[in-house]
Amino acid sequence: MAPTSLSDLKRKDLFQTKGYINAEWVPAKSGKTFDVVDPATLEKIATVPEMGAEDTALAIEAAYETFQSFKKTTPRQRARMLRKWNDLCLEHIDDLALILTLENGKTLTEAKGEVTYAASFLEWFAGEAERTHGEVVPVANQNQRILTFKQPVGVAACLAPWNFPIAMITRKVGAALAAGCTTVWKPAGETPLSCLAQAVLAQEAGFPKGAINVVTTLNLVAEVGKELCTNKLVKKLSFTGSTRVGKLLAEQCAGSLKKLSLELGGNSPFIVFDDAKIETAVEACILAKLRNSGQTCVTANRIMVQKGIYNKFADALTARIKGLKVGKGTEEGVFIGPLTHERAVEKAMVHINDAKKHGGQVILGGAPMDGMGGYFLQPTIIKNMSSQMLTTREETFAPVVGLYEFDTEEEVIKMANDCEVGLGAFIVTESIPRSWRVTEALEVGMVGVNLGLLSACESPFGGVKESGYGREGGRQGIQEYLTVKSMLINVAN
Repeated sequence: MAPTSLSDLKRKDLFQTKGYINAEWVPAKSGKTFDVVDPATLEKIATVPEMGAEDTALAIEAAYETFQSFKKTTPRQRARMLRKWNDLCLEHIDDLALILTLENGKTLTEAKGEVTYAASFLEWFAGEAERTHGEVVPVANQNQRILTFKQPVGVAACLAPWNFPIAMITRKVGAALAAGCTTVWKPAGETPLSCLAQAVLAQEAGFPKGAINVVTTLNLVAEVGKELCTNKLVKKLSFTGSTRVGKLLAEQCAGSLKKLSLELGGNSPFIVFDDAKIETAVEACILAKLRNSGQTCVTANRIMVQKGIYNKFADALTARIKGLKVGKGTEEGVFIGPLTHERAVEKAMVHINDAKKHGGQVILGGAPMDGMGGYFLQPTIIKNMSSQMLTTREETFAPVVGLYEFDTEEEVIKMANDCEVGLGAFIVTESIPRSWRVTEALEVGMVGVNLGLLSACESPFGGVKESGYGREGGRQGIQEYLTVKSMLINVAN
């Protein structure tokens, strides 16, 4: 029987309800707390500290003190700790997945997938730790020799979102620790428990006291964020979240010129050409649109289908989605769980009603699922989408599929690029030349061809335009936490 509550945890100490500073579990200095709620039932599952600027400053100071010694560890030492952390994640995958499902709402199957995905970054960056090579530079002056080497930038602040609270932490922190940086984590207020569980395992993996610190907050997030941005002991900040907040953080970091990685909002086009295989297109769309109930930064936000296959694709997709079960993530057979918070349901309904107002035809769903107890929305499909609708300009973090029709390759490229952000995109076609042409023309950081996923630990993740800058994962990920130092030597007699 599948686990359904925190009482089913095999390892009870993975459920922590305090902040973590300098290897100690601590309350907020103010004594304030906030509740963590199961979005499927709206029941309280935990109460955690409402930490503020004072707590954050202590976490930063702890990280800074430890950095003085941690930066001197060898890459191999750090790699061994990361591999141990990876092994612990996989060993306790059932417990970690249960905690994630209860605070986020995603299904246990998806939660286990996230734990595996999260652990892969630890293993990847364990390898990258020993590949931060410098170089010998060819010189113009024969009396000199020039070489470069890389050093950790310093204390890194890692701000994770609620939609992938485990994977986004390991993707950031794994790179930071591999580089030799110490860290301060700020999980989303909706999903702090997964981060706290990761802190337990990271410490067990051997990282020294002060290398890992976790600040929890929900209502004081602006105060905590400002301290992370303005405190001069923090040398690097990595944030995954909205473009609006990313701009604010960049502005606040400007005073100390911190190194920044920003993975911000998306508006991913999902383009289906006439030559696509319907089954391939439908399955890729299901994954790209409905994974995590539509709550991913690269979710297929605008489904663009070529005229010759438009109705056939719409019918096949509708039939497939009708067969998907909606419910609590802990229930067997559920494919679509609740949305993580009430605001997501409200925003989705604004988008659905706006589409109807502008001529959209709802052919499936279109309403909240009242009576289920949580933040549930009917899987929704809308035909006859057009450029004046809100979903064309804004992310719809919900299981709402809007179908746009196009005629030519040139037209759809223009449609896809007509937005202020550029994180990801998807193409479904049997034409290899077309896949190259369209991929090169799209103004995004990542493109999936004939599949519905855009991320792997070995692939750099990030966007262009107002989707931010910097990359996570891949060979590029660790470079965000390193500085390059040049050494010039006089070799004249």
